[in-house]
Amino acid sequence: MRREVMYGLIGGSVALVAGVVGGLTLFGGSDDSSQEVRAADAKSGDKGTKVPTGPLSAKEVQTTSRQFLSAWQSGDAAKAAALTDNPATCKSALEAFRKQAKFSKMTVTPGTPDGDKVPYTVSAQIDYKGTKAPYSYRTSATVQRDTKTGKPQVAWRPTVLHPGLAKGDQLRTGDAEAPPIKAVDRHGAALTPQAHPALAGVLDSLRDKYGDKTDGKPGVELFIQRAKSAKPADQLPDKTLKVLSKGTPGTLKTTLDAAMQSAAERAVKGKKSASAAAVKPSTGEILAIANSPEKGFNLATQGSLAPGSTMKIVTSALLMDKGLTSPGKKNPCPKYVTVGGWKFQNLDKSEIKDGTFAQSFAASCNNAFISHAKDLSDDDLTNEARDVFGIGLNWQTGIPTFDGAVPVQHDAQMAASLIGQGGVRMNPLNVASLAATVRAGSFHQPYIVAPSLDNRTLAKASRTMKPSTLSGLKSLMKLTATSGTAAEAMAGVSGDVGAKTGSAEVDNQKKPNAWFTAYRDDLAAAAVVPASGHGGSNAGPVVRAILTAG
Repeated sequence: MRREVMYGLIGGSVALVAGVVGGLTLFGGSDDSSQEVRAADAKSGDKGTKVPTGPLSAKEVQTTSRQFLSAWQSGDAAKAAALTDNPATCKSALEAFRKQAKFSKMTVTPGTPDGDKVPYTVSAQIDYKGTKAPYSYRTSATVQRDTKTGKPQVAWRPTVLHPGLAKGDQLRTGDAEAPPIKAVDRHGAALTPQAHPALAGVLDSLRDKYGDKTDGKPGVELFIQRAKSAKPADQLPDKTLKVLSKGTPGTLKTTLDAAMQSAAERAVKGKKSASAAAVKPSTGEILAIANSPEKGFNLATQGSLAPGSTMKIVTSALLMDKGLTSPGKKNPCPKYVTVGGWKFQNLDKSEIKDGTFAQSFAASCNNAFISHAKDLSDDDLTNEARDVFGIGLNWQTGIPTFDGAVPVQHDAQMAASLIGQGGVRMNPLNVASLAATVRAGSFHQPYIVAPSLDNRTLAKASRTMKPSTLSGLKSLMKLTATSGTAAEAMAGVSGDVGAKTGSAEVDNQKKPNAWFTAYRDDLAAAAVVPASGHGGSNAGPVVRAILTAG
């Protein structure tokens, strides 16, 4: 049974602008009324000069784009940049592009414009220290009208140069910044992006960070050098585009388990969006990371989502640490609770009138937790999450991660945080770590590469739960796994087990994000399936598949 929160005409005349550029006659207007160029009133002091407005004609788009591409191809960066809306930035980028990419020859072939978008193919010869190789790719540019002058211009974006470039990125050819790696799992089995597509981005990040700490040797590559991100969790790894000469791979041992990784990938495969992570509670070693879709953002370790009722693991520890409740203590779950002027209602106006805290936890009845908001200080939940469960500490996992956030909040927002809404944000790795902390009895920071490789210091929680709290929390999670909201997903899973479901409401989303976390002996896992509904029936099977594979 689920009890989650519902938680007039401008003066002037039509103008035709004619000119001859590069042998092409450019007309700013057309006999077609849909392509008519309207003129705005002359500004004071401009002696009657009319500024064209309205949509660009096909001729304007074609001519401006070809002028730009021709100037770029010929190496005239200043001329090309003058045809854009950001001449200074464009000129600098074009000059650096040819020099850093080591393109000795380059041909730009325009395709057929689609409205204001012009596709084109760039064919080049890379020439680096006597090593030559062909390279080609397709990208596009958008032509727009300058609002001040009325002239058509290319909208400058890094993707004008290459579709893989973002702001601050650079296209470079040279000795790779790190040797290629041969990543292996904890048992020595090879981990490749072909066998484990979900690990492609993770393997790139590992190469960036640890390639030079292996016995490998770098080769020569054309690659995208990513801009440094202000937030480590957002950092993207460099991307190899073409290998001119192969380097020698260096072996890098990870904590992953290839069999469990495969199970996690199979469990999320086919879902529109899902991610999962698994850790070893006694050590914090990351055993699996999986995402669907396989390519793209790594939601499992870098995501930032409201964790819903899986947060009740932390809230329960807080309430029991403070002596406010215990599994067998009466802890009713009323239909309604008002905090800070916000009226909280259980799903379907359900309630547990005279129930114990254990019953409310197993049924995931929200108001049993929210009713304790009046007993707590604004920073209590934040402190419990950080000091006991390690959430928000600076995790040094070996790859970019978002390490969770439980901000200090007040009144209704603080109450919402108790059930994993409000400002609370986590990802499957964070939530798997919550379950792992309960199973192990203390926080062990997750990591994917041994800290001894680079002498990094792992994050440490400043305290542990009281013994009575720990035993109580384990009993709550076991009850949930055997007869509560997680029972269906955990049916038949043997060993020392515990689980918690979650459903997180999201604005303008019909169905909530489904969450599930559980442990089985020395294995803990968590999953999220966005916009799918109840955690037990949607995310539960993903976690079950990982637990039974291990």
